[in-house]
Amino acid sequence: MEKETDDFKIIGGRKLFGGIQTNTSKNGAMGLFCAALLNKQETLLHGIPRIEEISRIIEIFESVGVKIEWIEKNSVRIIPPKKFQIGKIEDKASTKIRSVLMMIGALIHSEKKFTIPHAGGCKMGQRTIAAHRYGLESLGVTVKTKESCYEISRKKLKPADIVLYEASDTTTENLLLASALIPGITTLQFTPPNYQVQEVCFFLEKCGVKIEGIGTSTLVIYGIKEINKPVEYWNSEDPTESMMFVASAIVTNSKLTVTRCPIDFLSLELLKLEKMGLKYAKSKNYLSKNGHTRLCDIVVYPSKLTALYDKIHASAYPGINTDNLPFFVPIATQAAGTTLVHDWMWENRAIYFTELNKLGADIVLADQHRVFIKGPSKLKGNEIVCPPALRPAMIILVAMLGAQGESVLRNVYSINRGYENIAKRLNAIGANITFLNDF
Repeated sequence: MEKETDDFKIIGGRKLFGGIQTNTSKNGAMGLFCAALLNKQETLLHGIPRIEEISRIIEIFESVGVKIEWIEKNSVRIIPPKKFQIGKIEDKASTKIRSVLMMIGALIHSEKKFTIPHAGGCKMGQRTIAAHRYGLESLGVTVKTKESCYEISRKKLKPADIVLYEASDTTTENLLLASALIPGITTLQFTPPNYQVQEVCFFLEKCGVKIEGIGTSTLVIYGIKEINKPVEYWNSEDPTESMMFVASAIVTNSKLTVTRCPIDFLSLELLKLEKMGLKYAKSKNYLSKNGHTRLCDIVVYPSKLTALYDKIHASAYPGINTDNLPFFVPIATQAAGTTLVHDWMWENRAIYFTELNKLGADIVLADQHRVFIKGPSKLKGNEIVCPPALRPAMIILVAMLGAQGESVLRNVYSINRGYENIAKRLNAIGANITFLNDF
């Protein structure tokens, strides 16, 4: 199991320089892993990040009989068993990630009744499964919530016209997997066409499933009887990692080139930053290895920023990505004026934003969803324990890069869940991050 007591020491206030490549996405990889369970033959996935979240899904898959083999640094071969051993599912790993829910959409095609542990992931407030349950019920699946698990059962599966209870990426992926092997036409409405949803769609198309409306809020899935052939697929890049590097350049007032950025999932964020005064340049677009996702290289220049008059808030795509929203917090600490960041989606995540006050930021919590950030602030080093949530933990590290002096960030497991070798990669562009070994 994972080591949970890694700590970073950061010497901040250093300029970043050169260029850094955006890694492939955690969220895309998790959807692809679950989609691979639909295939009776082997699936070869490229561009899988070596992160803690992937380690947890591998532990879960192996516990139920799936054969997993790393064949290169970031390539994985997945071979499902003839019979899943669902009763042996790894409980501890399952309760650490949200993506375990997407196994339901795949496993209903081979199991008539099974249980999975309650899903985990970032601790940021209530995370209902109502949208999953209502959508799956329309397809003929019954989901019952027990004290420590979800009880799943089904009789005859049937195609349906479904309106999602909420615009949820994970729910959309779950229903895509469920619909893919139900012969007939299933329609999903109010679907967010976010990058991880599109990734699953492109993979299913490669498996022989016809899907109309990719990139829109309505998906039409032409289900097939089975997927029984070798499939090879490339996962695309992570827009939230691109956003993190852009934020790091801004907070350190650096010139930095961020390559392989999924521009369709960063355009609104860049527009907001442009209106705040950010100077940047973009290359011509080119395609990711999946053959679909548009990428570009972004050069960030040192800039004087001014707070926007209106609030910054997330929305279902094509709005600001909810995972990108937190990065506006350290950015806003360097902008003249007062910025309102409204994180309506999570009950408790905005509370974590105030951790930057320990570094000298001026952030006032208006309520559990909104913060007012007054800038510019001169950030200074301090010691902080990572929150139990990926993006709030990462924005503390970003702020520490710009904070003068020495900082210590305790228990960085939250960061390692979603970012591969992040200390080494940031050090390659001028940061000074080392591991503490005092445990």
